Amino acid sequence: MLDLDGKRAIVVGLGLSGVAACRLLVARGARVVGTDSKKAESVSNDVKALADAGVTLALGFDPENDADAARFADADLVVVSPGVPSFHALDEAAARGVPIWGEVELAVRAVNAASKAAGRELPRLVAIGGTNGKSTVTSLVGALLERTGFRTFVGGNLGEPLAAHADEPFDVLVLEVSSFQMERVDAFHPEICVLLNVTPDHLDRYPHLEAYAHAKGNAFVRQTDKDIAVVPQGDAVCLAQASRGKGRVVTFGPGGIVDVHADAIVDHRARVSYPRAKLGLQGGHNALNIAAAVAAVGPFGLDDLVIEEVLEAFRGLPHRMVLVRSRAGVRWYDDSKGTNVGATVTAVRGVVEHRVVLIAGGRDKGGSYGPLVDALREKGRAAVLIGEAAPLIKEAVGDVVPVHVATAMDEAVRMAAELAQPGDAVLLSPACSSFDMFRDYKERGDVFVNAVNALPSAGQSAGEAQS
Repeated sequence: MLDLDGKRAIVVGLGLSGVAACRLLVARGARVVGTDSKKAESVSNDVKALADAGVTLALGFDPENDADAARFADADLVVVSPGVPSFHALDEAAARGVPIWGEVELAVRAVNAASKAAGRELPRLVAIGGTNGKSTVTSLVGALLERTGFRTFVGGNLGEPLAAHADEPFDVLVLEVSSFQMERVDAFHPEICVLLNVTPDHLDRYPHLEAYAHAKGNAFVRQTDKDIAVVPQGDAVCLAQASRGKGRVVTFGPGGIVDVHADAIVDHRARVSYPRAKLGLQGGHNALNIAAAVAAVGPFGLDDLVIEEVLEAFRGLPHRMVLVRSRAGVRWYDDSKGTNVGATVTAVRGVVEHRVVLIAGGRDKGGSYGPLVDALREKGRAAVLIGEAAPLIKEAVGDVVPVHVATAMDEAVRMAAELAQPGDAVLLSPACSSFDMFRDYKERGDVFVNAVNALPSAGQSAGEAQS
């Protein structure tokens, strides 16, 4: 059981997952302090409402401040939001043996405890990680299981935090898990654990790629030989992380157990083939995503025809390579979720158009832009850059393609419209986080879509469009 009654718990960071963790802890009888670096005038109404729920709020929190650091001296539990790096008081608490959990660890423990208390079977746990594609695969796995009748929670790093649903009855938990979330787990044990890929990302947080991969690989550590580890065929980095546990390896991709051919995805376990021409998600990267999802649901024994129906109907998620508009022979794509170089390279190379005007930039994450420059050399028409990273990307691109810098998204969209030629694509795929200019990648994508739709139709002046 999860015994929190009367325990003193500190929640560090009051975003969605932090707010959900506070409410769960209070519901379990803990005495909760919620801390956030934002001051009272800057926090959301959801954070302010925590005070009415019995949470002591410590806003404007600074871990270097002695008074703030002293809060950890008698903590029984600390729950750290994924965006918060470690600090001295936290390390000291861990050295004293205080449990330091992420919201995912807390939530899974709470769900399991509630299931035991109600006499229910524990829900099966599917964890899906990777640098790119994890939201698509998580949503697709959830759609496959829901269509078959499993009571399924789909969330984690994607959408709703599990802590907000800890008392609900589920058959399966399908969690998108990030490297940040997997830094703070010590009992997390997925029956099926998927690692899609590892490419450079978050190197502003991790000292090197190996440390980033290791954080992602923490999800495999407690797997037994009764569990399944899903990794790409021939990917030594992902296989090494999966090997930290004892799960049986199922590979996906060309040559894998769930194979990707030019015309079909073939599940060699079930001896069934899914024609790629019928799939709702198209493109080489999505073929890999679909293969990974099919590999992940294998242990559930889903009917082949049901899988085929879902694969044909599933159309993907907002802000992930979504066609926004065709205008004057140019197609505009929203890939605001492309928050690292690897994702943007995949997007640039994945569009069917031969030339791309790329809108990129935001807050730099510490990786090399070299692979992006190579992709622009192959397919680029021009680049329009925004945000803090614009000077870094401009320097990296050099004269490979013409580079323009905009101060706002609507200006970037107007520049791209002037640069693109009939038959081109204009692609928002930033290769950076959004936090310098926007609340998150969703807001960034929404602003882009609105700016694209505000462009006058071909042959129409801007004045006519506004009248």
